[in-house]
Order: sequence, then structure tokens, then C-alpha cells
Amino acid sequence: MLRSLALAGACVMLAGFALSSPTPPLSLSARLAAPGGTSPMVPTARIDALLARLPHRQGAVPGSGGVALHWVALDPGDYRLQYRYLGMGERFPEFSLDASVPATRPPAPRGTVILLHGWMMDGGSLLPWALELAQHGYRTIALDLRNHGRSGQAPSGYGTREGQDVAAALHALDAEGEIDGPVHLLGVSYGAATAIFAARELGPRLRSVVAMESFDNAGHAIRTMVPHMLSRPPERISDYLALPLARWQYGGSGLDAAIAAADRRLGIDLDRVDVGRALAQVPSCVLLLHGRDDAHIPVAQGRALAAAAPHARYLELQGEDHLTLPLRLDRLSGVVEDWFAQVGSDGTPCPVPTTPLDGASPAGAT
Repeated sequence: MLRSLALAGACVMLAGFALSSPTPPLSLSARLAAPGGTSPMVPTARIDALLARLPHRQGAVPGSGGVALHWVALDPGDYRLQYRYLGMGERFPEFSLDASVPATRPPAPRGTVILLHGWMMDGGSLLPWALELAQHGYRTIALDLRNHGRSGQAPSGYGTREGQDVAAALHALDAEGEIDGPVHLLGVSYGAATAIFAARELGPRLRSVVAMESFDNAGHAIRTMVPHMLSRPPERISDYLALPLARWQYGGSGLDAAIAAADRRLGIDLDRVDVGRALAQVPSCVLLLHGRDDAHIPVAQGRALAAAAPHARYLELQGEDHLTLPLRLDRLSGVVEDWFAQVGSDGTPCPVPTTPLDGASPAGAT
């Protein structure tokens, strides 16, 4: 059985920064510019061990500017997926996961779903969703975004450059015969913003998007996330020194200075990375999912996205936050699968999403 905390996404964006001395390599501006490794929340060895038992294909394709992007594909089949959401552990929510080799040859895919992970994660962190959707007839392809996993290094774009990468990767994967049927994107947190920018790039080539816990504006998201991360109580002895120092250094104008330094490193203005504006320009159907209790990317940002694009659909789940919502396959797998199945070709109205399981109220649905 695999116990993982792998889908937390952007919530660990500052983990290394907050628990380390503010030397230049671990400064906030450096953390904002590049993740600096994979979160320890991702049990990479156990994910790789499970994946190694299952039939899959992997490789690398060029993204925007030639950056190498690693991918892993699963064909449709009955993987006898055993998934269970275990609730909140000592510090984080947990789940168990296991799967087996399908007993029969893979059927023709109903479509292809490209999976896009969060900050400091990798494509393997979305293995539960990859298997769930493969069991329902889709070919799934999990990408490692630039600066993550086994992909190459290149300036981060908070979804802008990564969206161009996804479009380039899709073209290359199509040429290799890996894309079959209608194409959908599913992204979490940083990957959700990337999915929205990619959808604008792909235009009519794309059938639909599911975006979980996206931010509405990169600068806005950083200004809400950093104070939240620094407000947590100390958990280790090192925190008693590191957290007060970080609060002093990055409180008030110090945070603005760190964002400006990251702007210079990346050659972009993070305050102008506007996901809502991109969403308004996406022609395909988009389903936005946000946890009402999210304190990392507050629900107000999800609502702002929905307001920016009246054609998008929005579900707000009570009792879920940035950590828990992507793990809730028990509540969301039916919603996502019905969405992919119901979305029609260009020109047809976007469907009303299914109400989540267990009687949850789709508060804020539009």
C-alpha cells in the first residue's frame, strides 16, 4: 500500500524557505523563482515502485524553447485500483493506494487526459488520478513541468511559460501517436493555472479543462500564501529561530522586495500573471474546483476566476482546503469523469457539473 501526501501542490511552496536560514540560495525570491527540489511530501520511491509494476510508457519531449519535458502514459484498463482517503493525519491528510496489472489488452481510449501537478511536485504525485481516469477509459499522460521532476530547467512562468510547454508537448506527443481522441487537461494548484494558460494556447484542439485550486493572479497568490505559511506555529526546534526571522525579513515591504527580486530573476512581472484574463480567452469548457476552507489560495481567488469567465463552471466544496481537495477522489472522481463525458464538441454549451458525492453542497456553483 502506498501512503502519500503527494497532491498538496502550492502549499509547500515555502516549506524549504520557512525552515531554513535565509541564505541567498534559500531566499524567498529564489524559492519564488524555482522550487529548488521536490517536496519531501512526495514519496517518490514508493510511487516509482508502484508504477514500475504497471504497464506504462515514458519519455521526454521538447517544450517551449526546447526544454525537455518528462512524461508517463497509462493506457485504459482495469487496474483494480484500491484508493482510500484516510483523512487528516498528524500534520497532513493521507490516503492509501494500490493497483494491479490489467488482465486484458487495453481498449481504445475514450480520450486523452494530460495531468499537471503542483509546485514542488511531479507527475508521479498525480498517479491516483492517472489510474482513476485510466480505469474509466482514458489514456492518461502525466507531465513533469519545467523545473520539476525529471524535466529540464528553464525560467518559471507561473503558468504562462508552462502553458506554452504543454501546448508544445501535446504537439510532440501527438506526432508520436500518444494522443488519442478528445484531449482534456486536469491540473492542481500551480498545474491548474498552467492548464488554463495552456487551454488558451491550444484553442479548439482542446475539449475541456478541470482546474483544482488555481490562483487568480500570481502576485496576489504570493501575497496571501506567504503570510499564511509564516503564521503557522513552530513544529521543530529550528522553527523557533527560522520562523521569527522570516516573519521579520518578509513582513510588510520585505515581501514586495522579494517578489520584485523574483521578477528580475524570471524576467516577468508576477503581478501581471493574470489567470482570470487568460481564462476569459479560453474557448473550451473549464470546470473550476475550489475548497471553501482553503487558506493557502483563499476561496476568494477561486470566485474571482469564476467571475472573470462567465462561461466557466465553478464548484466550491465545503469542508475542503488546499491540501485535502485534490485528494478527495471519493468525492470528486465522479464529478470529473462526468464532466469529461458530457463536454461536447466546439459550439455546444458547457454542461452543469455533477454534484459531489456524500451530499456535499456545490456552494458557489455557476
